[in-house]
Amino acid sequence: MTNIQSEHHHGILTLALNRGITNAINAQVIAELTDTLQSAQSNPEVNGIVLTSANDKFFSIGLDIPELYPLDPDNFMVFYKSFNQVCLALFTFPKPMIAAITGHATAGGCILALCCDYRYIAEGRNVMGLNEIKLGVPVPYPADCILRSLVGHRNARDIMNSGDFYQPEEALQLGLVDMVLAPDKVRSAASETIATLGSYDSEAFGIIKQNRVNPIAAEVRAQLDAREQVFVELWYAEETRRNLTEAMAKF
Repeated sequence: MTNIQSEHHHGILTLALNRGITNAINAQVIAELTDTLQSAQSNPEVNGIVLTSANDKFFSIGLDIPELYPLDPDNFMVFYKSFNQVCLALFTFPKPMIAAITGHATAGGCILALCCDYRYIAEGRNVMGLNEIKLGVPVPYPADCILRSLVGHRNARDIMNSGDFYQPEEALQLGLVDMVLAPDKVRSAASETIATLGSYDSEAFGIIKQNRVNPIAAEVRAQLDAREQVFVELWYAEETRRNLTEAMAKF
């Protein structure tokens, strides 16, 4: 079974994460998402992308800790670099990209959503946030920079330092999401926005987006290797390993 369900209608490509209920992110998810983005970027029939989940419980729980925990540092570094690269690919994708969040979007799942142009979330008990600090690692550097550009330095500080999860209205107030909608309206609203943006001149949209995202992407790339090394070192720290062991119980 594919980890990414793909549907293409009227210029809108809907990509639904489809790896069990939690949509935990592993190497296969990253590889499929990378390939799909590359194909969509060069396809003139694709005007934009809606990134969502195949179920309404989880957008994504984040990285697949049980699968990643046993990896040695070299293999984990390969995975971690590929995760950061797909985040940059999402963030710099030259066409409109909207996250339609109908379930929980936590840690790495929240990061995927942050990389989109807009985030629409379903009202109710869904939560969104970055709990990396509670595991003993920093928020990945691409997400750190993107978050600060979206919500401002003060809100980004509080979101990353607390490691808290936020319900939809709180996420809206902080600037994590752009709209809170009834669960059955989230995907359709995202598609409607893509249709509107896709009706404009694609070159003009692409330049406007480049002007917004390229300075952030350049900042990330300038320091990414060093930041990745620090993250991997902390991933294998004794306290972090204990925290990860506890987190695996939730999977």
